[in-house]
Amino acid sequence: MNTTIFNKTTGWRILALVISLTLFGTSTVQAKKSSSKSPDTESAAEFVERIQKEGQELAKEVEAAYWVRNTYITKDTAVLAAKAGERSLEFESKLVNQAKKFLGTEMDEKTARAIELMLRGSSAPAPDDPAARAELAQILTDMEGQYGAGKYCDQKGENCRELQELETVLRESRDYDELLDVWQGWRTISPAYRQQYQRFVELGNEGSKTFGFDNLGDLWKAGYDMDTQEFTIEARRLWDQVKPFYEELHCHVRAKLSEQYGEDKVSLDGPIPAHLLGNMWSQTWDNIYPIMEPYEGVASLDVTAALKEQGYDELKMTQTAEGFFTSLGLPDLPDSFYENSMIKKPADRNVVCHASAWDIDNGNDPRIKQCVEINEEQLGTLHHELGHIYYYLMYKEQPSVFKGGAHDGFHEAIGDTIVLSMTPGYLKEKGLIDEVVESEEATINKQMKLALEKIAFLPFGKMIDEWRWKVFSGEIGPEEYNEGWWKLRTEYQGIAPGVERTEEHFDAGAKYHIPGNTPYTRYFLSFIMQFQFHKALCDAAGFKGPLHECSIYGNKKAGKKLGDMLTMGQSKPWPDAMEAMTGQRSMDASAIIDYFAPLNAWLKKENEGRQCGWTN
Repeated sequence: MNTTIFNKTTGWRILALVISLTLFGTSTVQAKKSSSKSPDTESAAEFVERIQKEGQELAKEVEAAYWVRNTYITKDTAVLAAKAGERSLEFESKLVNQAKKFLGTEMDEKTARAIELMLRGSSAPAPDDPAARAELAQILTDMEGQYGAGKYCDQKGENCRELQELETVLRESRDYDELLDVWQGWRTISPAYRQQYQRFVELGNEGSKTFGFDNLGDLWKAGYDMDTQEFTIEARRLWDQVKPFYEELHCHVRAKLSEQYGEDKVSLDGPIPAHLLGNMWSQTWDNIYPIMEPYEGVASLDVTAALKEQGYDELKMTQTAEGFFTSLGLPDLPDSFYENSMIKKPADRNVVCHASAWDIDNGNDPRIKQCVEINEEQLGTLHHELGHIYYYLMYKEQPSVFKGGAHDGFHEAIGDTIVLSMTPGYLKEKGLIDEVVESEEATINKQMKLALEKIAFLPFGKMIDEWRWKVFSGEIGPEEYNEGWWKLRTEYQGIAPGVERTEEHFDAGAKYHIPGNTPYTRYFLSFIMQFQFHKALCDAAGFKGPLHECSIYGNKKAGKKLGDMLTMGQSKPWPDAMEAMTGQRSMDASAIIDYFAPLNAWLKKENEGRQCGWTN
């Protein structure tokens, strides 16, 4: 997604702490039962208490440095951020070395869980060498800064456009050549840091080995309370649950785009050209809904027009998102949120517009950074970001080490779960549509629009880390970064570039999460779990109709179930949090199939006689 969170779950920047206890042949239960003593005079519980206090002090400095870096991109803020990141990496190295000493020693369950989480390290562990730590911090700062300052200028170096402006073209234009030009243009920013990314991989892998992993990908996969192979199998199982539905959607979208642009540009049996899907990365397709609308003019869903007509600005949109959460009985946002957040793009400086939520000062100063535009997509993004903020607020009283999502997919799923309750009935109550049309045609239209966002995203969410895991393991070498990227995009998504791409390009790096080094599987998992959560909350609210008609807006019973789970943070393994929310102990995509049952049946009928599928 176009979002991230700034706390332990984003890794290296703040005091992220990452290895599974299973790596060292122990577990929480084994730690409790062991009779051996700690090698130091300090007990495990005392160590946890001390390290949390030290971490909180350092975090204040690191958070401030990175907030300023993201909202004022200059050479000076790059220096400050890199130095802060270097100190964070040094702290992490010392912490991990100290925490390892307690493995296999006797401790209570709560302390054992804390030690386990401390040893789950960062998304970019540094080698245990000061020079390497400094280099890694500088590379990550530079890559993110170059991305944030990225522009596409014409051949004369004039008419420069930033990402937001380029995205507007992709969202609104239907001119094949204009779309291709903008798509190519944004990808001129990333070759500049391709060599830096290669060096980052080398340093990250070296750091992972000090944690006992073969490479950085294996370290990332170890953060889900299961071993890496088990997690790989689990992610594949979830994808297999939804893959047939995605293929039906792809088949229909391709056919409609072929009608729009001609079969010479969009073949009826091959991949879809990537620049035609309304999004810079083809990750969501809802911006081409006007082309895809099954029943023209039935139940208008033009929320963007209503927002503009009714004079919504960045503040009112943010307050509207807050109002959904407070309707559930969750607390008002603190005044500091509106005082310290950046919700409008400044006119006088470069900033990282990529939306993000920040847990600053140990939950006392939560804020978001988002260049809000007045459209429906950005309204949804605000709900997503406030999902992170409310997670921060609800687990604020937990010890620092337990402040985080049950796993990173939980954190990403909360706000999007709320968005599923933005039904036509809710939108009408807010005055954003004129009437609720109840008909089969209206249902199909609404589900098509949502599927173009939610279902279209799933293979993209899966393949980004598939590419990185192969890069980290060496299966995709530096000389084939781009070839490997497009091979996976075609395999998973059924899309391909509209022009030839070579190894002179670095198309993976044109997506924020690559230079920003944010693991992406969390988003894939969140898109599965948000429907699972939605069903559970609708059940708690006593809703009895079709799942796609349910809104929990204003329902305090659903709000309590949600709030109780958020309050847990990561104090328990994620299956415990999942059970508290849904009654299940595993992730499950069946709620997606239930939710979209009307559209799935409609697509299968529409696709009769079409040649579905594609070749890599």
